[in-house]
Amino acid sequence: MRTILLIIFLASSLFSAEIHLTEKQANYIAKKVWQNEGAGKDKYLVWWNKGEDFASVGIGHFIWFPKGHTERFREVFPMVVAFMQKKGVKMPKWLTPKTDLPWQTKKEFFAAKKAKTKQYMELFRFLKRTMPQQAEFMAERLRQALPQMLDTINDPKKAVRIERRFNHMLYKKNGKIDERGLYILLDYTNFKGEGTLKSERYKGQGWGLMQVLEHLDEKNPNKYKAFSDSAKAMLSRRIKNSPPARGEERWRRGWNVRLDTYWK
Repeated sequence: MRTILLIIFLASSLFSAEIHLTEKQANYIAKKVWQNEGAGKDKYLVWWNKGEDFASVGIGHFIWFPKGHTERFREVFPMVVAFMQKKGVKMPKWLTPKTDLPWQTKKEFFAAKKAKTKQYMELFRFLKRTMPQQAEFMAERLRQALPQMLDTINDPKKAVRIERRFNHMLYKKNGKIDERGLYILLDYTNFKGEGTLKSERYKGQGWGLMQVLEHLDEKNPNKYKAFSDSAKAMLSRRIKNSPPARGEERWRRGWNVRLDTYWK
C-alpha cells in the first residue's frame, strides 16, 4: 500500500510543481483574496478579529500568535516571513520567522494601531508593498498541499480520488492552468487550511481543502459551484461541531458570501 501511495505522491509532486504565478496572476490573486479577507481596506491589513486570541495580518489574514500562545489552528505568518526571507524581500529588521506577534493582547494591539507606533507602521508598510509576494507564498503553499494531503491518506482509492479532484479544479481539459480554479484552491487553502492537521478538527471532523475535495460532486457540470457547495457543507459541519462558546454561527454568512465568489 505504501508503495502505491509513494507512486501517487511522486506523480502528484510533478503535477503540483507546475503551480507558479505570473506577475499578472499574482496581482489578480492578491486583489481577490484581499477583497475576501479585508474588503480591500487598509485598516484590515493588520487586524485582530473579535473572539480570537491572535492577530490576522496581510492579504490572507495570516495567523500570527503572541508569545507563549497555543492554538489548534496553523500559525501561517511565520511561514510567510520565511518565504519572503528566502526570496530576498526587504523586511523590517526586527522581523524574522521566529518573531512573535509584538503585542501580547488585543488591547495592546489596538493601542499600537491607534497610536501608529513605529513597529506597527513598519509592519503595515511591509505588508502593503508585498501583496503580490504574499500571493506567491500562497501559490507555494498550494504547490505543497497535494503531496501533503496524499501523505496523510492510507487508502489508495481515496488518494487517487483526492488527486483527481485537485487536478480537476486546477487544470482545464487541455491541460492548461484554469485561473479561476487556481484562485479557488489558493483562496480556500489559505482560508481554511489543507485539512491535514488533526488539531484543526472538531469531533474528529475537519473542514480544510482535503475534506472539501473528498465531498466534491464531480458530476456537477459547474466544478466551481460544486467546490463552493462542498465547502459550505464542510463549514456548516464545522459550525455544528464547534464548541458553543466560540459562537461560530456568526461567521456563517460571511463565509458563504466568500464561497459564492468561487462561482458567481
